[in-house]
Amino acid sequence: MTVSGETTQETTGVILTDAAAEKAKGLLEQEGRDDLALRVAVQPGGCSGLIYQLFFDEREMDGDQIQEFDGLAVRVDRMSAPYLTGATIDFVDSIEKQGFTIDNPNASGSCACGDSFN
Repeated sequence: MTVSGETTQETTGVILTDAAAEKAKGLLEQEGRDDLALRVAVQPGGCSGLIYQLFFDEREMDGDQIQEFDGLAVRVDRMSAPYLTGATIDFVDSIEKQGFTIDNPNASGSCACGDSFN
């Protein structure tokens, strides 16, 4: 796994691997949009209490943490930031699985399906 952006990040923000940044930028190119950022958020829900949300967003909200990874803007709202500090977002493309994955050092547990955490 190769990490994009600054590899000596402090304890703030998320970490995006090169594979995740490349996939997200490819999806944006398919949409023909260059005005969107990847938003990473945490919302109540799931069987463990909190779920991750990754989506493209044109909004910049007050208090957003904004990082750039190889030309891709990543935004985390101020309520989600404490839950995502130091989390690594990767993109996996294998026979068994395809999609974005999040390795979060702040999660004390997760459900069997891996879609939610606490």
